[in-house]
Amino acid sequence: MNSTIYLDCNATTPVLPAALAAAQQAMAAVFGNPSSTHATGVQARQLVDAVRARAARVLGAGEGDVLFTSGATEGIQTAVLSALCAVRGRQARGDAVGRLLLYGATEHKAVPESLAHWNRVLGLQLELHALPVERSGRHDLAALRALAPQAALVCTMAANNETGVVSDLAGIEAVLATVAPQAYWLVDCVQALGKLPLHLAQTRIDYAPFSGHKLYAPKGIGLLYVRPGAPFTPLMAGGGQEDGLRSGTENMVGIAALGAVLQALEDGGSFSSPTKMLQFREHFVQSLHAAWPEIIFNAKFDDTLPTTLNFSVPGLPSSAVVDALGAVGVQVSAGSACSAKKVAPSYVLRAMGVPEWQAASAVRMSFGAMADATFIAAACKRIARCGAELQTRAAAAEALRCGPPLQADPAMHLVPAELTDFFQQHPNAVLVDVREPQEHAADPQPLGCGRTALNVPLGSLDARLADWLGGAPVPLVFVCRSGQRSQRAVHTLRQLGYVQAWQLLSKE
Repeated sequence: MNSTIYLDCNATTPVLPAALAAAQQAMAAVFGNPSSTHATGVQARQLVDAVRARAARVLGAGEGDVLFTSGATEGIQTAVLSALCAVRGRQARGDAVGRLLLYGATEHKAVPESLAHWNRVLGLQLELHALPVERSGRHDLAALRALAPQAALVCTMAANNETGVVSDLAGIEAVLATVAPQAYWLVDCVQALGKLPLHLAQTRIDYAPFSGHKLYAPKGIGLLYVRPGAPFTPLMAGGGQEDGLRSGTENMVGIAALGAVLQALEDGGSFSSPTKMLQFREHFVQSLHAAWPEIIFNAKFDDTLPTTLNFSVPGLPSSAVVDALGAVGVQVSAGSACSAKKVAPSYVLRAMGVPEWQAASAVRMSFGAMADATFIAAACKRIARCGAELQTRAAAAEALRCGPPLQADPAMHLVPAELTDFFQQHPNAVLVDVREPQEHAADPQPLGCGRTALNVPLGSLDARLADWLGGAPVPLVFVCRSGQRSQRAVHTLRQLGYVQAWQLLSKE
């Protein structure tokens, strides 16, 4: 592929060109320390204040505090610490305090990990309890109504990073107002910025963390909204920056870049409208259905962000779909970036009651708000190509396992005496031994040809087809004991258009 089509924007996004320019300007000209009183420092302070004011407008923060952080994890840690320090103060005064730290079962792992950490450090001995979700992925409000009266802190999210499911924040707020006015409320808004309307001051949300790199700002910059009157304990003490809320010299480069993104949100034009994003999603849905007619989408479209699709293809593990799309230059993921290295079904989908095979086969496709019609059309074209190639390879793999007897073809044959000359003419050629591993281990130089072979058993050959078919052609010479398996491998590759495949004949 001449270019890569990136469809993993829930993990991170590229940097907005205007944000890159703003960062470069900050490094070149607005390099002062905002705490300094000379002109260079004042210039830096003006930039910080201007971006903060813009952030407050975009978030609808009203009189609430907006502080700059390194990202969502720091924001979550700060919010949890602040709430739990207040809970400890209540305990010390003998006030009635809930015993539960309640969090949504589909929350990002940063939330329960932060709760467990500060609960342990502060010695509160509260109970962490996962709030169940319905099959739709939304929080179970009946369960919340039953549990919230015992909660000291409730943690939910605005939109899920794996499925894109948008939470019923109004419904959650109504329950908390009725049965748990004492509970603090943290809402992870990372996936909401630029995708959902935000009017935080009109809610009773106490804390809302954001991460810049999820919406075209660089990594290392984020925001935390704190409701007026909500308790606050600084995570970091020191020079008293951020009005004492978050010490440490301000990240001027990140703040400037984030300011450019926020300006683009305010101005409009750089990002697609919600209506346009819904149209783009429909194009993706159609292309995915064409590629895999049996595809299953794991969340209802009416309940999800228009930029996120989570799906499973029966009979295909998520790795196969991710690799197949990668072979045509389309990058997607098998779950959240934080859990991608863990070989296990998605805990988010399991919490939703999705069958285990479906959760283990799940693929997340997420595009950004900067996507345009040309980008979407190119992506859909490659998805269609991927589906056709994967179906062809599946048929080839089936032929490898149980195809009919094959007729010999002299054009595909080499004999051991020809092998030396062949490798001199093709120095990058690979000898592939399709015998079982134990046979290969007993004789790593099959047929006494004096050359060690790459062992790829015939039953595993289909897993290597994408590597060979998707890259620059490399001459492949297949060998086995009887000749049947090597002959089938050569026929399969040549049927797929890979003409540089030969069988090494044996006298056995």
